[in-house]
Amino acid sequence: MDMRKLGRTDLFVAPIVFGGNVFGWTADEKTSYALLDAFFDAGFNTIDTADVYSRWVPGNKGGDSEEIIGRWLKQSRVSRDKAIIITKVGSEMGPGKKGLKADYIIEAAEASLKRLQTDHIDLYLSHWPDPETPHEESLAAYAKLKQQGKIRHVGCSNLDATQLQASLDAAAEAGLPRYDVLQPEYNLYARDSFEGPLADLCVREDIGVITYFSLAAGFLTGKYRTKADTEGRARENRVAAYLDDKGLRILAALDKVAAETGAKPAEIALAWLLRKRGVTAPIASATSLNQLDALINSAKLSLSDDAMRLLDAAGE
Repeated sequence: MDMRKLGRTDLFVAPIVFGGNVFGWTADEKTSYALLDAFFDAGFNTIDTADVYSRWVPGNKGGDSEEIIGRWLKQSRVSRDKAIIITKVGSEMGPGKKGLKADYIIEAAEASLKRLQTDHIDLYLSHWPDPETPHEESLAAYAKLKQQGKIRHVGCSNLDATQLQASLDAAAEAGLPRYDVLQPEYNLYARDSFEGPLADLCVREDIGVITYFSLAAGFLTGKYRTKADTEGRARENRVAAYLDDKGLRILAALDKVAAETGAKPAEIALAWLLRKRGVTAPIASATSLNQLDALINSAKLSLSDDAMRLLDAAGE
C-alpha cells in the first residue's frame, strides 16, 4: 500500500480514507463492522468521522458514528495503534453545544473520546469556521489537549484561503499549534473552492488535504442519471443538484474512461483526486462490500494524462 504522509504530521495514511458519516445512518452497526473489517484487511488505515454524525437521522442524537467506531475498535482484531481516527468538533450537538470556544472544545473532545472508547484522537478538526471565536482561543484549547495526550494533531474543515491563512498567522504569532490538515469539499464537479488560492496555500505550507464529498454524495458513481434515479434515496436532494449539463458532461467523460480502462466511474473519480495537486487522500464512504471494492480498486488505478485532461475539461 502506498502510504502518504499527511502534511507535517507524523501520520501516514493509505490513499483512501473511510467516511464514517454513513455509520448509524445508511449502514447499520453490523454492516459498519463488516465494512471496517474489510477496509483494514485490504491495507487501509484511516477513518473519518465527526461528533455530529448522524444527528440528522430521526431518532439519532449525534455521536452515533463515533459510538459504532468505538465499539468496533474494542472488538476488532485491528490494534488501536494501527487505526488512524479523525473526528471533528464545532457542529451543533444541542442547545449551547456548538462552535469553537475553548471550553466547548475541551468538553466536546472528552465526549468524543468516551464515545470512541479510546484515550486519544489522532487528528482533531475544527468542523466549521466560527466567526465569534478568535483563532487563538480555539488553538489554545487544542494545545492543551495535545499537552494532555488526548489529541495528536490538529486540522480544520471548510476554511477558505483567507481564513486558513489567518489561522496560520495567529498560530505563529501566539506560539500555538497550527492547523496541519485541511478537509475541503472537492470532487470532479465541485472544484472552484479548492483549486487556486486554497490549494496553493496548502502546497506552500505543507498542509495535508483529505477531501470530502469526493464522490459528490454518490453522483460520481454513475448510478444517478435522471431525477427518477434519486427519488426516495437518502441523499435525494443533494444528488439531484448535480443533474445539470455540467454533471452530465462529467458522467459522459467517466463513461468514456471506464470503457477504456474497465474501471468503474467511482474508481475513476477517486483516482482523479489522487492525482490532483495538493490532495493527500480523498474521503469516501461505502454501505456495502460491493461499493467498498470500488474504494479499494481506486487506490490501484493509475489514470493516463489523456484521461486526466478529458476529466478536467468535462468539469470546467
